[in-house]
Amino acid sequence: RLSFNLSARKEEETVYDEVKVQSETNKPTADTNAGVLLDKKGNNRRGQYQQLACCLGILCVILLLGIIAVVVYHQSKITNLTAVNQNLATRNQELETQRNNVTEELNNLKTNCNKVRQCKPCQNGWKRTESNCYAYNNAEPPNQKTWEEAQQDCRGKSSDLAVVHSQDEQTALNKYSVGSSGTDGYWFGLRAEGGRWKWIDGSNLTESYWTPQPPPTATDGQCGMSVQNVGWRSVNCTEKKQWICIMKVLSV
Repeated sequence: RLSFNLSARKEEETVYDEVKVQSETNKPTADTNAGVLLDKKGNNRRGQYQQLACCLGILCVILLLGIIAVVVYHQSKITNLTAVNQNLATRNQELETQRNNVTEELNNLKTNCNKVRQCKPCQNGWKRTESNCYAYNNAEPPNQKTWEEAQQDCRGKSSDLAVVHSQDEQTALNKYSVGSSGTDGYWFGLRAEGGRWKWIDGSNLTESYWTPQPPPTATDGQCGMSVQNVGWRSVNCTEKKQWICIMKVLSV
């Protein structure tokens, strides 16, 4: 009986040892599983954080690009508005200058309109007869002119070289041939054309006051010169002489 009890006790101890060993063996496995689960959760969280950080980075880039686009757009608008403002300022200055010019012109017109005006039958410096105005140009030799040059000068004064169609006009021509003598006389509007003496207005010579008589041959290139208290003489048109212009009296 004692032997049986010892045997049973040994078996119990053996079973207890096996259970204890098995229990101790199973314990590290549970700890390992728990660690694996924690690692997986950590990896998942890191992945989520990385995705979130990536999304935030993309949003920041998009926001930055948007800000840059807005800044560029407004800068372009500012540049355009600055150019428009400059153009308007320039145009305003031009208009201001024009306004000042117009104002000055209006003031001048008002001043002139307020002046007492008198209509004169002849221009200042011209001599009047009953129907004509005469201007005698007693220029010194350096400033004397050929017949053509003298006619151009008269045309510049809205007149012509003097013509003679009456005794009164001959009297005026002689009167205004001031200081002439010998070969020094005044051009008037008579010259030879096509073998005939013609006036500057295109009419033919009908009444003459040549000295000496008879009238000289109408040779082309010859023009009439008036000598005071003597009469007319025929001289070369290219010679330099003084001259007399004529225009009609202004009638009002």
